[in-house]
Amino acid sequence: MALEQTRAGGLADRAERAVLVEIDLASRSLSSRTAAAGARLAVVRPDEARLGEEATHPLDAAPESAQLSPSTELDADESLAEFRELVASAGGIIVAEIMQRRQRPDPATLIGAGKVEEIAGVAASTEADLVLFDHDLTPTQLRNLEAALPCRVLDRTQLILDIFARHARTREGQLQVELAQLDYMLPRLAGKGKAMSQLGGGIGTRGPGETKLETDRRQIKRRIDHLKLELDSVRRVRKQQRQRRESVPVPTVALVGYTNAGKSTLFNRLTGSQVLQSARMFATLDPKLRAIELPSRRKILLSDTVGFIRNLPHTLVTSFRATLEEVAQAEVLLHIRDASSTYGEEQKTQVERVLGELDCLAKPRIEVLNKIDLLGEPEREGLLERASPAGEVAVSARTGEGMDALLEAIDRALHTDPVLSAELRVPQQEGAVLAAIEAGMVVHSRRYEGNLVLLTVSGPASLLGRLRSYRLRDESLPLG
Repeated sequence: MALEQTRAGGLADRAERAVLVEIDLASRSLSSRTAAAGARLAVVRPDEARLGEEATHPLDAAPESAQLSPSTELDADESLAEFRELVASAGGIIVAEIMQRRQRPDPATLIGAGKVEEIAGVAASTEADLVLFDHDLTPTQLRNLEAALPCRVLDRTQLILDIFARHARTREGQLQVELAQLDYMLPRLAGKGKAMSQLGGGIGTRGPGETKLETDRRQIKRRIDHLKLELDSVRRVRKQQRQRRESVPVPTVALVGYTNAGKSTLFNRLTGSQVLQSARMFATLDPKLRAIELPSRRKILLSDTVGFIRNLPHTLVTSFRATLEEVAQAEVLLHIRDASSTYGEEQKTQVERVLGELDCLAKPRIEVLNKIDLLGEPEREGLLERASPAGEVAVSARTGEGMDALLEAIDRALHTDPVLSAELRVPQQEGAVLAAIEAGMVVHSRRYEGNLVLLTVSGPASLLGRLRSYRLRDESLPLG
């Protein structure tokens, strides 16, 4: 979807043109460097490329070192491919891609003086609206790059914040995004330069609206304090809702996973809902709760949550804590993984890193290998053979394959309101009791003796407790 861009002469609706910049640090694996060797994967390639530029920038060097942690999980090409998806989710058009190999980041400009000149030439020749860096920039680096380049400069965190701002629909989601944007903006006011000299309407400019250079820290801090108070109110309401839910023994199971792993598609498949499912990253920001019934006839609440990503900005994790509390309160987590991804293990590591920030690593988790319909037959068979012994469940949310096995796995993992087996003796005239048994339990056998119905059933302990007067005996039922 094209981004709206405000210009002095009026409104012009068009997609913004972006130059992507990726850095391949020497600390990556040798195979990763080989795969990225000579890589300047560009729609428009400048004639005079300087790969591996090591020059330092004469501009005022930053006292703070660049916060550039090497992406050891992904090689350079995979990292660039993921960055492309982020730009597409923000509605931008990629006009050039530039990759540089360096031993270490430049503290003044991240990439070195020669590469800055090259990017300036590419941006000018392609009439780019902005240059996007797949790394975070310090305030000094942002200021220096804005001064040297002919267009706006955004880093990875700003891009992700912009995508969140585009997809926030509820008041709560908008509050959380605005808080994250202001937290990130505050130390960078001096470095915003051209981007804050006038109101904008493109990538990285939507959200708080405080985009003029004269925006001072005091106003932003007051706004941050106000947003925190509003989000505290949201948390109180959520806590009250959870307390009401907890008064009835209905456990919550939360879907977590890397962005675009298929969580919303799986949520729709299991619940029959119609929440937005999209190939775009971060299509889901606001949590969704729906009740479903398990094979044991237990009822659970299934929660769909925001997806995680490599180097997810800490400001987002903090701001979205109200939303992510659904994860913290869940009894079981379904970790949805893209079985067709070439870097699934790296994605798993990133998800577990965020779960660690939320203190949720100790929770029971079921590994759900999704999108098996995208695998070739040999890969598919190998995955199905491996999944069961490893405690994983292989499914296709799109086709519905593996849903029964997944529901059974959830049943086994739950400890709240355990399933018991029992023998019941119910008079035939007790129609309401018999209806409740049929609706909430699995009936294994039924026979009649005079006016009595003798039943062997299994079902939630909460329901069996209400039928205590009809029980002959009961015992724990081993599921699976």
